[in-house]
Amino acid sequence: MKKISLEAVQPYNPPAHFNMVALKLQGEEESGITKFWQGLSYFLPAGGADMQYLEGTFGAEFEKTYFVISGELTVTDASNNTFILREGDGLAILPGEGRKLQNNTNKVVTVLVTFSTS
Repeated sequence: MKKISLEAVQPYNPPAHFNMVALKLQGEEESGITKFWQGLSYFLPAGGADMQYLEGTFGAEFEKTYFVISGELTVTDASNNTFILREGDGLAILPGEGRKLQNNTNKVVTVLVTFSTS
């Protein structure tokens, strides 16, 4: 077992994200976990991420989940379907399903992100 304290984790800059802060909580480097990594993301107002993870692109082969701890996050898929995630809502994204993220509110959105690595 390895305890990870929020105060000890370092921010990182995920590609295609903007107006947000990402903290990696779990992963091979942080805790030895090799099947997934987990992060905590803070999306500022107007923050988000461009469309990513479409079939055949980097990261598309992995499963991802988002769980909203606080605030409201808009997720749009490659077919332009929109999902509004509010506190307590989760979303599973299967391999090849692209997604775009946007905070359309004036409040910070806090999201727990889990990303498979195998």
